[in-house]
Amino acid sequence: MPFTTEMHPGVQATPSVASAGFQLNHCMLRVKDPAVSLDFYTRVFGMRVLRKLDFAEMQFSLYFLHHAQDAEAAPDDVGERTAWTFAQRGILELTHNWGSETQADFKYHDGNAQPQGFGHICFSVPDLDAAIGWLDENKLTYVKRPEQGKMRDVAFVKDPDGYWIEIVEPARLKNLGRSSG
Repeated sequence: MPFTTEMHPGVQATPSVASAGFQLNHCMLRVKDPAVSLDFYTRVFGMRVLRKLDFAEMQFSLYFLHHAQDAEAAPDDVGERTAWTFAQRGILELTHNWGSETQADFKYHDGNAQPQGFGHICFSVPDLDAAIGWLDENKLTYVKRPEQGKMRDVAFVKDPDGYWIEIVEPARLKNLGRSSG
């Protein structure tokens, strides 16, 4: 059975032929200190670095992180590995502008303070309770715990740069967005 989109005002019922093969590859966050952010995303969230690219002339580095499966093998050749990285789905790109890590008061806008813009990234987890235990063990800062507020079974934590990360267990969200009345 082919996929059908939900229809809402503004939704194109069928994708254009010109967009065939388009897929979301990555989302990018700017980070103050790559060592701190890489530790956070690899240790706490289990991500792996697919590729690091340095741009010395512009003084920044890009780190592409992913939840690569153990059976997935990245090419050894540098060029092939770069092309392979840009063919994946669900990548988090961390961008480090060199020198920001040495500036004590340096901070990026998280998108949730005024003026609002960017909101959050999201990780789905197989067991929300176990994930919350792990996040607590790692002393993460919560914006919202799963038992707080009107939207239950959804948590928000902050990464080292203050970006929000939503944590959800898909099986618990079957009634999300349904009216209670």
